[in-house]
Amino acid sequence: MNDRSGSLPAKSSAGPSAPRRILWWLALLVVLGHWLLLAAIPREVHVGPAIEPPDLKTLVFNTRRIEVPPPAPVAQTVPVQPKPVLFQKPKRPSPSMVESEPVTPITAVAEVSAPASALPVEPPVVLGNDAENTATGSAAADNTPAELPVASEPAAPAQTPFNVPGSVRLKYRMTGLSSGLTYHATGTMTWRQDGSRYDATMVVSAFLLGSRSLESTGDITAYGLAPKRFADKGRSELAAHFQTDKGKISFSANTPEAPWKRGAQDRLSVFFQLASLLAGQPAGFPPGTKIPIYTVGPRDVDTWTFTVAGEEALDLPHGAVTAIKLTRDPRREFDQRVDAWFAPSLGYWPVRMKVTQHSGDYIDQQLSSSGPP
Repeated sequence: MNDRSGSLPAKSSAGPSAPRRILWWLALLVVLGHWLLLAAIPREVHVGPAIEPPDLKTLVFNTRRIEVPPPAPVAQTVPVQPKPVLFQKPKRPSPSMVESEPVTPITAVAEVSAPASALPVEPPVVLGNDAENTATGSAAADNTPAELPVASEPAAPAQTPFNVPGSVRLKYRMTGLSSGLTYHATGTMTWRQDGSRYDATMVVSAFLLGSRSLESTGDITAYGLAPKRFADKGRSELAAHFQTDKGKISFSANTPEAPWKRGAQDRLSVFFQLASLLAGQPAGFPPGTKIPIYTVGPRDVDTWTFTVAGEEALDLPHGAVTAIKLTRDPRREFDQRVDAWFAPSLGYWPVRMKVTQHSGDYIDQQLSSSGPP
């Protein structure tokens, strides 16, 4: 055993081994290198922008002005005059399209209107006894297209004297027949005029049927009455406007415009126009005389031709009176017949009026009293 233990080598205690010494030397070199690097950096380092800011006092601003050329002058153009508008001939509705309305007094006329091209070319107030000439004039007008003039016709002296009735309020007792039933109503016509302007209203009231009113306003001229506005008011209001400066008549019902004619009347003023004609020339209307008047309704225009039938004795609620009867005969299937009586002893007031429908229904109004408006 002693021989084996003596053969093992003995451990040296002189110091660390060779690899450890190498590591210590490397660490020492690294520390030395860092010390040398830090020693090379300057002690005072300034951190700031790479470019020094400019001095505001030394800055110079340069401005530039841009000249704007003046606008080129605009060439003046001559306004083009508008061309006249041709009034197209409306289509006549078939009988099935015509609405059936209750009989209305005085100026209630069927809504079927004559085509505008069939209206007479001559002024509407034409007096004469020659029925053949009147028919010839109407036939010639059928082939002449109606045109809306740009301006009204120049004024010309009236050839027929007029005597417009004074202001008055007339009350009527009315009897009507509708669908085989007889009914009664009352009517009040108010007429006011001051020599240059007029205002006329007609109000009809019936029990359980309500009321209906007509109104006409306008001027008094050398040709008699010159309406400016006509209104027919029942459940709603329809109006016609006489635009004499434009030579046309327009409607609130959005129906086509119609040409205006000198002497044109509406369905209320036409009766006072007839009264003015009869009063202005009492001996100038013998039986058979025809008086065509260009008449405007709330939706259309037509020519009402009245024929003088002569004098008749009437027994009215107002009393017995002698009156001149004028009749407007229907020209087409749905036209109405209109009879009107004017009393010379009462200032040619319309003392009785009767409107008969094509179906036979009618309304007859007779003067019951009169007084100031």
